[in-house]
Amino acid sequence: MKNFRIIFAAILIAGLGLSGLAAQSSENSSLRGMSFNGATGLFSIPTGQIGFGSPTDVGLDLGYHAIINGGKATSIPMANVSLFKLVELSAAIDLQPDNTFCQDKGTDFLSGIKVQLPITSTNLALGGNFQSLNFNNDHSANRYSAGQIYLAVTYPGNFFSWPAETTMVVGKTFCNRDGYPSWDFDYGMGFDLVILPQYLNKFVHWVTDFGNFSYSVEAFGADPYYRGVLNTGLRIDLSQIPVLSKFKAQVDVLVTDVFDDNSTGYGVGGRSFSIGAMFGLPIM
Repeated sequence: MKNFRIIFAAILIAGLGLSGLAAQSSENSSLRGMSFNGATGLFSIPTGQIGFGSPTDVGLDLGYHAIINGGKATSIPMANVSLFKLVELSAAIDLQPDNTFCQDKGTDFLSGIKVQLPITSTNLALGGNFQSLNFNNDHSANRYSAGQIYLAVTYPGNFFSWPAETTMVVGKTFCNRDGYPSWDFDYGMGFDLVILPQYLNKFVHWVTDFGNFSYSVEAFGADPYYRGVLNTGLRIDLSQIPVLSKFKAQVDVLVTDVFDDNSTGYGVGGRSFSIGAMFGLPIM
């Protein structure tokens, strides 16, 4: 059953991706939203884009996500800066709650860099992140670090007549903690699909991603290590409102780690509810 669910998720997302590839479109349906670690992306995975493209040389995105699980919640304030339509710098603080059953947990600092390659036919980016994990923990043995390098590609298309963008990510995570699997490689895939554009314009997007990695090595409520993590939900584009059209404004409502039931109720993993919002403005 575990393998069936993983294969089903991969086939579903790949099928949507191939539909988009077969019907390439110049229409850009991407919201350039923020993932949980602050990078421009879907929910757990980054996209091949940075926060702002042409004609903005400098842009700033600010965001917040809460992931609620087992009566507890993590709060993740985040920010990223886009520079010269080429480079993005991101940062987030994962303020995880105290947990009686996991004393080695703590607050995590997540930072990243992404370089969008100057390719016009698709969006391709090289990126990486650094994770300072449990940096406020009282026990030094519980404080450690991790990092990831990745290649992300995002391409537009249509799913039937609805605009869509599909993202694929490959990479490698490195961790200096004993017991972390050193031979695993990272893979993720997801899509951003505009829902009922003939009636709702581009207000409502269905965003889904699936991968064997999450937004950090110690992700709260979005744990990938048992059988990958599938996140899915709605991203509402408030910049479609005329008064906000010069900015980026979005609201996320989603479920994380959909396949895994949080039967323990301890707030350490499994199916969770998440809400978030972000605001972006062009500076130059």
